[in-house]
Amino acid sequence: MSAALPHDYTPKFGLLKDRIILVTGAGDGLGRATALACAGLGATVILLGRTVPKLEKVYDEILKGGGATPAIYPMNLVGATWANYEELAETLEREFGKLDGIVHSAAHFKAFAALEDMDPREWVEGLQVNLTAAYTLTRLCLPLMRKSSDASVVFVSDSSGRNAKAFHGIYGIAKTAVEAMAKTWAQETELEPGLRINTYDPGALRTQIRVKGYPGELMDKIPAPETAVPALLWLLGPDSRGKSGHAF
Repeated sequence: MSAALPHDYTPKFGLLKDRIILVTGAGDGLGRATALACAGLGATVILLGRTVPKLEKVYDEILKGGGATPAIYPMNLVGATWANYEELAETLEREFGKLDGIVHSAAHFKAFAALEDMDPREWVEGLQVNLTAAYTLTRLCLPLMRKSSDASVVFVSDSSGRNAKAFHGIYGIAKTAVEAMAKTWAQETELEPGLRINTYDPGALRTQIRVKGYPGELMDKIPAPETAVPALLWLLGPDSRGKSGHAF
């Protein structure tokens, strides 16, 4: 079900106070911007990503801004196994006891290509990061989210996940599957008012993935990742309570 976000949403001070938010792909782009914003509104943020120096930089920025001490959890989603995700969930339970939100902003994309021209390895890696990782992490963290009175899962989507596009390859196909997965999960948990699951397409953003897909585009004309953050804050915070199964 497509749904519109609130226009010009401005989060209240302390909107996410005492909440534990896990952000994947937190070292760069939308993940970084989201992590910084969540911390600025009182959340303790778990920074998950592949590149430790990038995560450490975000960590330092959060502390410099006066946010709660975040946590860094290095993980390469390309090769992560079920056991790796189990270890993650166990660590989060031991260190935090609950989880109030997950933002799936990690993505894997190399270039546009026809399906018949794709390297099989690119198919496997794209599926692993863009779909399987999002499923597995959510699946194993659901018990932690049920310990929260107001938990939110947000899968960052893309227009190619809602309308098939030629040459978008495994990225678009995986995003299509993510849309279906989120709706299915929302239906299966519809009797749980403390848990909501949605997708969010932020549109074109000035990120490294955008540069890979549109190398000739004038990046200074594309909105910065920060412009998409208010919508994510609304989805993560109490103002979106009761909204589940929507494609925002």
